Amino acid sequence: MEHLLLKNGERYEFRRMEMMGIINVTPDSFYEGSRTAGTQAACDRAEQLIKEGALFLDIGGESTRPGAKPVSVEEEIRRICPVITLIKEKHPDILLSADTYHADTARAAIEAGVDLINDISGLTFDPDMADVIAEAGVPLILMHTGGRPEDMQENIRYTDAVEEVYCFFEKQMRFAEQKGILRERIMLDVGIGFGKTCEQNLALLKHTKRFQTLGRPLLLAASRKSFIGQVLSENDPGDRLYGTIAVTLHAASQGIRLARVHDVRANLEAVRMYEALNCIT
Repeated sequence: MEHLLLKNGERYEFRRMEMMGIINVTPDSFYEGSRTAGTQAACDRAEQLIKEGALFLDIGGESTRPGAKPVSVEEEIRRICPVITLIKEKHPDILLSADTYHADTARAAIEAGVDLINDISGLTFDPDMADVIAEAGVPLILMHTGGRPEDMQENIRYTDAVEEVYCFFEKQMRFAEQKGILRERIMLDVGIGFGKTCEQNLALLKHTKRFQTLGRPLLLAASRKSFIGQVLSENDPGDRLYGTIAVTLHAASQGIRLARVHDVRANLEAVRMYEALNCIT
């Protein structure tokens, strides 16, 4: 059974698809419905997502949408660490992820009580990130990106996106292990929307089983993203819920165990109905 080794030594076993709710403590994330203005608003959103069935929460203090400008590490820490502490105090069993590619932010988030680090760069932006994660013994969500958020959609070049992402994962998992990060603590994310065309995103989703041969659980992070809008001619991310649910169901059918979504209840109920129809428990 697919599992993730947690920092306390326990194994989190993925028996079926679960939901990771998105909390953006930012003013500029691409979907307005995910933005929270300050600590209290972020904690209120956490309460809502937990009630809807989220077992994981991903907390970010810097938008990584295409074209987004970076914020300082100090500001990122100021935004997310109080939220992490308050949620963890009230809901110790909920697994919290810090969405950051900065080692200093990751260190502060771990001290605040976070359980996982979600690094969109796959350990490529900050040379100290791997050491921070290894020392703390926390799991890592290792994602592929085609570049930095501010310019990743400007010069997209792949000969074969599926194979190039696969090779990236092989290389970065070896690097992580050399740094002392146990393979059991790695989860993979193909990086939908990060330096990729609509066609490349669809190809990555179509060939999900290729990445399962790497032997690590897979995370889907496609909620309300622009490729859904391109397929459905929906320019407003607020109009992409039904397309998102379709992608989530496809991912469930392919064995992906965790979906990072804005709308937990809608996606979770669709997945549970799919599982009932297919006798998956």
